[in-house]
Amino acid sequence: PPFLTTYRGIEEGMPRLLQLFADEQIPATFFSTGDVARRYPETIRNVVAARHELGSHGDTHKRFGTMDEAEARAELARSGETLRNFAEVTSFRAPNLDFPDRFIPLLAETGYQLDSSKGRHKLGSYFIKPSRVGSIVRIPASISPSPLRTPKPIRELICSLLESPAVLFFHPWEFVDMTKEPLRFDNRLRTGWPAVECLRQTIRYFRAHGFQFHRISEAWAAAC
Repeated sequence: PPFLTTYRGIEEGMPRLLQLFADEQIPATFFSTGDVARRYPETIRNVVAARHELGSHGDTHKRFGTMDEAEARAELARSGETLRNFAEVTSFRAPNLDFPDRFIPLLAETGYQLDSSKGRHKLGSYFIKPSRVGSIVRIPASISPSPLRTPKPIRELICSLLESPAVLFFHPWEFVDMTKEPLRFDNRLRTGWPAVECLRQTIRYFRAHGFQFHRISEAWAAAC
């Protein structure tokens, strides 16, 4: 989700993604919905066994901007209840990076410590920095996924402009061939194995330029 109603990203994309991170020996954070964890518990176990961080992506992938407070609280609580059967879960990212500020207190109430639901690539958000709101650390994403599937010269120019901490994010379905699916061009662009190779090159670009890789829960300390 949200583009298709299948789970091909989990079934086909996740093994490729986990193998890539194993090959490159880097940690990552996987924001999973409670729904995915209930449907694919072995996949979530594989994420945890590989020493990646498990974070919450809500329970049903419904946009929080459409919810009232009671529904948002229930969505956060149910996701946490499911995911914490697999690992400690303290980080959260909202579907579509849509999380109204009024719900920030609900994160602390339901056991979260970090939110990564802002995107610096979104209109009017470029100057957002890592911050703390009450007990919640907020670490914005740096860029949307599709520019990181562009040709290497363009991609590396984009990467050179990102400030630390550079927070990259992807969806497992991007590592499945979506080129013939009824999606926007940027969502279909170089998906499948080309996306795997683009991410491999991006990892190596940042490594060659002296960057270290962290799970999102470690990014606050890195930023400071």
